[in-house]
Amino acid sequence: MRWRLSLKPGSPEKTLELNQRDNQPDENPPAGLAAALLGAVQFLLVSPAFIRRAFTPQEMGAAVGFYPVAGLILGLILAGVRFLFALVIPPLLSAALILALWVALTGALHLDGFLDSCDGLLGGFTPEQRLEIMRDERVGAYALAGGSLLLLTKFSALVSIPWIIPALVSAALLSRWGVAMVLVAFPYARSEGLGRAVKNHAGWRQALLASIITLAVLALLAFWAPPVPVILSVVAAGLVSILFARFTLARLPGLTGDIYGAVNELVEVAVLIVWCFSWK
Repeated sequence: MRWRLSLKPGSPEKTLELNQRDNQPDENPPAGLAAALLGAVQFLLVSPAFIRRAFTPQEMGAAVGFYPVAGLILGLILAGVRFLFALVIPPLLSAALILALWVALTGALHLDGFLDSCDGLLGGFTPEQRLEIMRDERVGAYALAGGSLLLLTKFSALVSIPWIIPALVSAALLSRWGVAMVLVAFPYARSEGLGRAVKNHAGWRQALLASIITLAVLALLAFWAPPVPVILSVVAAGLVSILFARFTLARLPGLTGDIYGAVNELVEVAVLIVWCFSWK
């Protein structure tokens, strides 16, 4: 049984439309690295329309290198709000509100991909059937169970983590780094669509840029927070990204936008779990 749940407005295929909130084109729109950076922010976060025109495939490919920047922005917002909540709100309520804000700031983009991936990868008998299930807007039993367990695990981690500020920053940062890595390293399943256009114009230069940004931020983080969970978070993010991509390739001819969203969610959970231990 599958239920219809309207999460698709935040899907990768619709993101370009959502980003064009103003029909008036920019007179002097940013170009080059600036366009790529702003494209990453508009693509991955609910944000103002910094660029009020359609992004070119080249710009969307170049934006992959700046995915961790979008993650860093998200992590800093969550960390700042969590710090303020700690002053006036009980821990359980604070964790619930932080989790709700986390989903809202991303437009449920990655959560939607995770739900579709649960139904697609765990349902169907052929790669073609699985890809078709992942295109379906309805939510099935696998998605319902997987999504519930995912959010419950995140909530439990947010309540339990002693170093919550660096945990939020590193989880949001490394999850977008993981997406950038698998996007470049593994084949894409579909022959057309936005994901295919991004894949065609993203290469190892973007992967290297994403890695440099991520490692630079984590190096600064390790000066303040315990270095052991910072290092283990990188290991966990890399392992989860690679293992899930390999699992996907055993069931599909390649990755999809939904799989990228699932990678993001699974890396976030893995990093949060790492930070749950009492590091000193």
